[in-house]
Amino acid sequence: MLWRATPEEARDARGPARRRQMRSRIENDVPVGLLGYDGDTPVAWVSIAPRDTYRRLGGPEPEDGENIWSLACMFTLCAYRGKGMGHSLIAAAIAHAKKHGATAVEAYPVDPDAPSYRFMGFVPAFEQAGFKHLGKAGTRRNVMRLAL
Repeated sequence: MLWRATPEEARDARGPARRRQMRSRIENDVPVGLLGYDGDTPVAWVSIAPRDTYRRLGGPEPEDGENIWSLACMFTLCAYRGKGMGHSLIAAAIAHAKKHGATAVEAYPVDPDAPSYRFMGFVPAFEQAGFKHLGKAGTRRNVMRLAL
């Protein structure tokens, strides 16, 4: 929700307020992301949606005709980490964006030794998925894009 909150929402973005904000997006058909399940149990999350539904994440402005979707964060329960769930989330996000008309997916991962923004994923996983480096957004986040 960090990259989705409007300035007004960010002032009141804890606990119940954050849940209300996310529920409002879902109820208004604003894409928010995907859940990963183990059977009936949700175990992972990936935020994937049109880039213009986020605050400014970085990256170059879209060219005419581009429909860029952003993969802005991921989460996996501890028991499922190190088992390829991140790669599965990235693959599912790409497929979802493509199905909904995206011409590219942009991500903002960090290097594996980064002390912050780790929820945005790690550069090697995105490189493995075919994403290309476009530059930096701030000091830690890399801007990477996959053309679809």
